[in-house]
Amino acid sequence: MAKDLLIEIGLEEVPAKYVSASSQQFATRVSDFLTENKLSFSEIIPFSTPRRFAVIVKEVADKQEDTQEIVKGPAKKIAIDSEGNWSKAAEGFVRGQGATVENITFKEIKGIEYVHIDKFTPGKPAMEILKNLDKVITSMTFPVNMHWADYSFKYIRPIHWITAMLDQEIIPFKILDIETSNTSRGHRFLGKEVTFSGAVDYEKNLEKEFVLANSEKRKAIIVEQIKKIAAEKQWHVELDEELLEEVNNLVEYPTAFAGSFDEKYLAIPEEVLVTSMKAHQRYFDVRDLNGNLVPYFISVRNGNAEHIENVAKGNEKVLTARLEDGAFFYEEDQQIKIADAVERLKSVTFHEKIGSIYEKMQRVAYFAETIGKVVGLTTEELSDLARASQIYKFDLVTNMVGEFPELQGIMGEKYALMQGEKPAVATAIREHYLPVSSDGALPLTNVGAVLAIADKLDSVMSFFAVGMIPTGSNDPYALRRQTYGVVRIVESKGWYFPVETLRGEMISAAIQHKEELSQKLEASAPEVIDFIKARMRQYLLGQKIRYDVIDAVLKSDQEDLKKIAETALVLEKHVKEATFKPTIEALTRVMNLAVKSKELLTESQLSVNDALFETESEKALYEAVLIAEEAFAAENMEMNYVALEALSPKVEAFFDENMVMSDNVALRNNRLALLSKLGNLALSFASVDQLIVK
Repeated sequence: MAKDLLIEIGLEEVPAKYVSASSQQFATRVSDFLTENKLSFSEIIPFSTPRRFAVIVKEVADKQEDTQEIVKGPAKKIAIDSEGNWSKAAEGFVRGQGATVENITFKEIKGIEYVHIDKFTPGKPAMEILKNLDKVITSMTFPVNMHWADYSFKYIRPIHWITAMLDQEIIPFKILDIETSNTSRGHRFLGKEVTFSGAVDYEKNLEKEFVLANSEKRKAIIVEQIKKIAAEKQWHVELDEELLEEVNNLVEYPTAFAGSFDEKYLAIPEEVLVTSMKAHQRYFDVRDLNGNLVPYFISVRNGNAEHIENVAKGNEKVLTARLEDGAFFYEEDQQIKIADAVERLKSVTFHEKIGSIYEKMQRVAYFAETIGKVVGLTTEELSDLARASQIYKFDLVTNMVGEFPELQGIMGEKYALMQGEKPAVATAIREHYLPVSSDGALPLTNVGAVLAIADKLDSVMSFFAVGMIPTGSNDPYALRRQTYGVVRIVESKGWYFPVETLRGEMISAAIQHKEELSQKLEASAPEVIDFIKARMRQYLLGQKIRYDVIDAVLKSDQEDLKKIAETALVLEKHVKEATFKPTIEALTRVMNLAVKSKELLTESQLSVNDALFETESEKALYEAVLIAEEAFAAENMEMNYVALEALSPKVEAFFDENMVMSDNVALRNNRLALLSKLGNLALSFASVDQLIVK
């Protein structure tokens, strides 16, 4: 008879940002444990609050599934000795399977007889299996850990209780000195100990003690409460999903309430107010129905509505102190000149192995100029880019950014405008940080986009130059995210962006300006290029491109990110066509021989002499290659594929009629040169030998 399983880990308050992921991990590990142990179930329902991770597993089988399998043992000639007796190998095999030699049968496999045992294993009772759930709990991993008391065991937070039940029965196991029970704990201040008669009581009994354990239901209640307040006050409240998730993971029994602050603080830039409320106090900012910020906020209390007015007043005092700081910093920062701020950056370290932020800005200025010219910025845009490159980090030494790091770039834009900088320059200062996440917003302006690319590439190249290359999941300086951002920006702008050429020109520009670090940049070239291509791979996978297609375009001779992406899309479009297979097979054969031509021929021998053609197929292929080269000159990836596809029958005819490796050295070399010419053309499109055709 199926039963319901309840497991709850009771903890000290877990940081909100780790609650959801940890809850999901717990549910996944329990599911995997049951599956691996052949205990069937219907569904797993996760629960979480700041003080607990729990699951209810519905309809767990009362025992493991029985298994019937045929187990192969040693060969017959090993199992039976020369006297016809069972050998030690045979006896050891059956003993290990819980059988006897009487259970042995022989089966022939590829002409050789082997010992086999028809093995039946009865399933163990569920309770016997579930006693090992402690291993599920202790195997969980977290971004941060701590230990407590005299224990060496580490966990995200100290464990205070473990609830483990299979219907009404307690599942007995122990972690450290914590033994399982049928009890839990209610809200830290409003509730008391909770006892369960079974999993069915879990949610309702906890709710009686002011704990809403279902995180989705708890979030829905928060949303409903906020919307009710907003409707009553005729406010508009944007429910930021990230903030909502964090608030939900800070409370066990939510009660939303409204508070206010002095209208005078609205004179501070809106971003400062919102950051003070959202990032520091976890408040939702409030706007009128026209979208204008108003001097109110909504917060969520971890408790009921009792004395909620006092709670609101306390939160108002805390926020007012924050806003006072913001107002003071904003006023003080207006006295700082941009030139003075830039000068101070000479003493601000970007990284001890790389140098100061000022030195980074100097390199980025050279890099940005190089990139700007390649992608085709106008004279005015290049001028704006040059100015932005000179000052774009100046706000890092302002009081506001020192207090609110989340505002870097944002305050730079505002202060730049206040000091008379052009809007294009100010916007670039803000946009150079974008995107701030793998799928975050991208720079909209060309100047901001180039500055963002230059800044990110400088970081990647500089860290690689000093040997600080990301390994595994370790990427403390977010170099993968920054490089992926470069790929996304380039793709969104549709810019010509030849990675290897650009990188060389950027280094040359830096060396000309005698940047000391630049001398180290060249050595890391292969790693940097591979790193960028790995991010390009990530981007193409996100576009649902086949793995082999991605390999083909990344291993081609193309270095322009835009063309690489276009080629991948073109190949993906044609892979299911009837002509795709013969086209790729023909070109792959060409490329294989083209490799051989590089081994056998010198540079001077790679030119094709049409006077040496013996057959019409040679002449036809050569003329077709010349036509294809003209088509490739248009740099249209679809036309390039069509041109290669048209070559396929000519290639087949060539191989049918000609012996490439002729005894006549002149003929052989000429044919290899022709194939090399075609192979190079194909490779400039894609490394077609990487494509899988069936």
